Amino acid sequence: MYRRDIILDVGGFDERFFCYFEDVDLAFRLRLLGHRCLYVPDAKVEHFGSAIAGRQSDFSVYYGHRNMVWAYVKNMPSNLLWLGLPQHILVNLAALIWFSLTGQAGTIFKAKRDALLGLRKTIAQRKSIQKNSRVSSKKIKKVMATFWLLPYLKNRA
Repeated sequence: MYRRDIILDVGGFDERFFCYFEDVDLAFRLRLLGHRCLYVPDAKVEHFGSAIAGRQSDFSVYYGHRNMVWAYVKNMPSNLLWLGLPQHILVNLAALIWFSLTGQAGTIFKAKRDALLGLRKTIAQRKSIQKNSRVSSKKIKKVMATFWLLPYLKNRA
């Protein structure tokens, strides 16, 4: 849950995302402005990701993978962006191979192509976001997962 005023402070949801990663994008921008996110281990929330579209549908693959690129480029502080770029590229290449082998080559390649075509606008957004950031890269890195595969493996069991 977020207070309305802080959502407005970061410009709300980015409508270009449409769906998938729009929550990650919003949370990252809030974090960069110094807002906190609390971990409450006793809280129980059940989220049915892709319940309507289907986890591996062309719709979810397209928007999930296009928006993953935009969220990373748009929000990651510069030194962390360059540090994590080899990992990010590797994950994107692995996705291209995986979804091609599962019969979704057209969808995944279109997602990555459209992500690249949208980078000019994403980079323009990035400049404003990073200029207004109030949190150091060191603090951002501290709250990130330490095992590099964790974000990609989490909740996949």
